Amino acid sequence: MARYKVVVSDQVFPTVDVERELLAEIDAGLEVADGTFEGVAGLAADADAILNTYFPVQADLIDRLSRCRIIARYGIGVDNVDLAAAERAGIIVTNVPDYSVEEVAAHAVALILSLLRRIPEADRLTRAGGWGIERLRPIRRISELTFGLVGYGRIARRAADILTALGGRLIAHDPFVAAAPGVPPLVALDELVATSNVISIHAPLTDGTRGLFDAQLLGRMRPDAILVNTSRGPLVVLDDLLAALRDGRLAAAALDVFDREPLDPSRIEGVPNLLVTPHMAYYSEESLAESQRKAATQVIKVLMGEEPDYPVRR
Repeated sequence: MARYKVVVSDQVFPTVDVERELLAEIDAGLEVADGTFEGVAGLAADADAILNTYFPVQADLIDRLSRCRIIARYGIGVDNVDLAAAERAGIIVTNVPDYSVEEVAAHAVALILSLLRRIPEADRLTRAGGWGIERLRPIRRISELTFGLVGYGRIARRAADILTALGGRLIAHDPFVAAAPGVPPLVALDELVATSNVISIHAPLTDGTRGLFDAQLLGRMRPDAILVNTSRGPLVVLDDLLAALRDGRLAAAALDVFDREPLDPSRIEGVPNLLVTPHMAYYSEESLAESQRKAATQVIKVLMGEEPDYPVRR
């Protein structure tokens, strides 16, 4: 029998060979749960560690864990883990905050450029036998536009580098970032919303940011503005955004994340100027492998009595 037991709560990767090989080096066995509450609770009750993706690790599960020392998330956000319950139980929570920075930044910029250059419309037009630019007006020069970044962490900074290289003017809102060389002008959220031609959301999901972009805030945006969200779906009140697009109060929006996933396509049927992707911004083959390796490494460090690289603090 292995010295340690590690449970994957919800398996979303093609294989868990990366984790299994790494954990075997410390004599830790890896078992994969079925993603249901009873399945996870039954398998993880005597586990030393949990590797988690989307499964909600809440107090009712944590109370059943008799030996668990670490809950290691494969991703960046930890809104599906009850941090207070984990702290009460003496369980360390970790994430992998730097594993898909390049991918999400690239995806956000790709969505932005697709909407600014009206590429989806141009594709439909050409396939339908149309030609020319008359039905694609107006398109603005990128260097004449203001890009507002809501949140200025790793991903936003990478996106900012790309947008700056294209000539865009940047502003940012992040209450946890101080002015410094290389940081765009930091402004209040109301100012960012009122003045930006493009707003790209890169904030975590917290009690303070849930539903941030509601009808009231969306109503303060320029009617010719674009909203892009590759962060967390519940930051945007989807029904309010869809209403703004239907009424022409907003030029366009692009979403990779949604308040409820998978998205019910009937919710967006017939909504104009909306570009959607299926929560894929994080993905590349390299980013998946990196996430698996780094999450497993956090488990190894904690079980070996070492400090993890990415502890999550409340």
